[in-house]
Amino acid sequence: MTYWRTLLVAALLVVASNSLAVAADAPKQPNILFVLCDDLRPDAVGCLGSEHVKTPNIDRLAKEGVKFQNSFCTTSLCSPSRASILTGLYAHAHGVTNNFTEFPTEMATFPKRLQDAGYETAYIGKYHMGEDNDEPRAGFDWFVTHKGQGKYFDTSFNINGQGSRVVPGYYTHVVTDMALDWLQKDHGGKPWCMMIGQKAPHSFYFPEPKYEHAFDDVKVEYPKTAFQLDDKPKWIKERLYTWHGIYGPLFDWRKDFPDDSPEGVKAFEDMVHAYWGTILSVDDSMGKLYAWLEKTGQLDNTIIVFMGDNGLLEGEDGMVDKRTAHEMSLRVPLIVRYPKLGQGKTVEQQVLTVDIAPTLIELAGAKPIEKIHGDSWAKLANGESDDWRTSWIYYYNYEKQFPYTPNVRALRTDRYKYIRYPHGDGSPDRHMAELYDLKADPGETINLVQKPEHADLVAKLRDELAKEMANVGLTPNTDKMPIDQGIGKELPDEKIR
Repeated sequence: MTYWRTLLVAALLVVASNSLAVAADAPKQPNILFVLCDDLRPDAVGCLGSEHVKTPNIDRLAKEGVKFQNSFCTTSLCSPSRASILTGLYAHAHGVTNNFTEFPTEMATFPKRLQDAGYETAYIGKYHMGEDNDEPRAGFDWFVTHKGQGKYFDTSFNINGQGSRVVPGYYTHVVTDMALDWLQKDHGGKPWCMMIGQKAPHSFYFPEPKYEHAFDDVKVEYPKTAFQLDDKPKWIKERLYTWHGIYGPLFDWRKDFPDDSPEGVKAFEDMVHAYWGTILSVDDSMGKLYAWLEKTGQLDNTIIVFMGDNGLLEGEDGMVDKRTAHEMSLRVPLIVRYPKLGQGKTVEQQVLTVDIAPTLIELAGAKPIEKIHGDSWAKLANGESDDWRTSWIYYYNYEKQFPYTPNVRALRTDRYKYIRYPHGDGSPDRHMAELYDLKADPGETINLVQKPEHADLVAKLRDELAKEMANVGLTPNTDKMPIDQGIGKELPDEKIR
């Protein structure tokens, strides 16, 4: 009996040993650190083209990872874009079409899929879907946010549903420290996903004291395109004197407005300096997070995603803010560090906010979300690009609270951009369309739409726009646009968003 018992124990030990070996050899799910900035222009980051804003910590991510040279949002407005990042869907499909709509709790998101795959998930910082709601949201085991925009100094946070309280300090560093506190907890061996929603560099811009004067010696002028508007739609000129124009209040940096005097450019310079200053703190934050990952031995098993929710206009065509289909409104920074995707790579293909969810789900080995508009760009980072998009649609719906941008429907191909402005009631478009050859004219300085030699191209792109709209479920019968009531020069009582 002892002999057979000995054989049985030995066999069990062999099985257990083999099981442990298999477990040890099994690929370990990567952690995910996702840092989302608000209104960050790509050219305000060093490695993406900034002449003056030095971001060594963000640049290091690009050097050690993948830099996406052409990344875009599908609607240039905070809440719709954030919902698209979570879901992989265009705004009409997830339902968050403006900055006042709560994110649907039943909607599938990549954090929910990660939870199902065994991840612990957390969100800390600016969530910005549901203006008056700072309670925990579905998909996150730990959730910290605030109502509305939050403040650069001493914001009142609701920490995981425990009630709102002021957390003293500069926003960027407060959310970074709270994120590190959560990361240092015992996660029971589970992989984790931490999303940090930075306020910076969203208006109204207030750098922390050490960066208040970082750019005092840098002269900033209005862009030349602010005065090259003769071939542009009339609404762009009308916008100059509003909240969203260079002669307006400039996010409180100009107290006496409108001001179209030559001296008024000083307020514009002050605004840009302040915007840049907030980004320096974000770079410090990225350095602190990187150092912690390195110290704890988790760096190379962590997917670090650094990106912005939408772009920002700083005087291009005389405009500030976002919403439009022009390049600096559409473009977002996207940098990813994860050794399995390669090192020092640059991806040129056009990637979108709706591509984030399917990509992170794939890299985490989680269950895909069916019937979404985005696609995983992991294949691009690995050199597989035979079947990638060469065109896509952008859209924005007119807001009566901020009547400075009409309805927008635009097609961006690898070379051209065609923009039209539907009235919203089925009648002819209210405004002149725009066509740009982005290869010859990346700054969009020459509108080709009325040039006879481009008539066939205009017709072709207009047809392609209609087809792309239909592909994502936007058709004349379902595309319920608001009625464009025209631009207003009056300034609203509530603050700009």
